[in-house]
Amino acid sequence: MSVNKLKEFLNSNKVKYVTIDHSLAYTAQEIAAAADIPGKELAKTIIVRIDGELAMAVLPASFRVDTELLKKAAGAQKVEIAGEDEFKDLFPGCELGAMPPFGNLYSLKVFVSRGLADDKEIVFNACSHRELIRLSYADFEKLVEPTTANFSNR
Repeated sequence: MSVNKLKEFLNSNKVKYVTIDHSLAYTAQEIAAAADIPGKELAKTIIVRIDGELAMAVLPASFRVDTELLKKAAGAQKVEIAGEDEFKDLFPGCELGAMPPFGNLYSLKVFVSRGLADDKEIVFNACSHRELIRLSYADFEKLVEPTTANFSNR
């Protein structure tokens, strides 16, 4: 999915959003700095393997996935961080590592850190290392229907 298709999806669902352009940045912390957004307010999407199935773990940029906590939240036997080679072709039109947290558009289950769910808005990569999208968390939750859990730590 390209950023244009993501915007079309948001527009078709009558979701208000803002795009934020920033200088080229790759890591979530670099992106937060480039866009002048606190790391705890920027959502990053980590692809995980839960009992062999790929899924998205969405958490604040300044946090890390705790696989043991995610395993408990998912009721799973095994949770691992997926390697880029496992998902590089799953997000056509997106730069590697810049996929938006809309797992529902890719047939992936989405887990969101409770820290993000408590915010009024969510800001995330928009398929590129130069653009972000900000929208209300309530709209994001309505569209994606993620599982909210505590699975991240600093």
